[in-house]
Amino acid sequence: MLWNLGFMWLAMAVAAVVILSFIVATALNALIGEEGFGATGNAAVMAAGFFVGIYLANSLGYRLADVRQAIPVGVGGAFALFALLVMLKAAMRRLIG
Repeated sequence: MLWNLGFMWLAMAVAAVVILSFIVATALNALIGEEGFGATGNAAVMAAGFFVGIYLANSLGYRLADVRQAIPVGVGGAFALFALLVMLKAAMRRLIG
């Protein structure tokens, strides 16, 4: 799906994902506090996870030709990456000190 977008559409998609990620990340920062990465860090992790999720789905052979199919996959990838990194941070904090 991402491979078929022109530069302007890709730039608008990235901008929309980053803006929405920052809004959600600000709320998550208020909820989880020090366990997270700050509002900007949370947004960066979630935006990266969104596109990684879509990339992995495409790599596994899923066609995400419609936006209604791509958005849930991307949101799932964003929260999966965020949850993974928060769990790793929490485990390292408890193991190391």
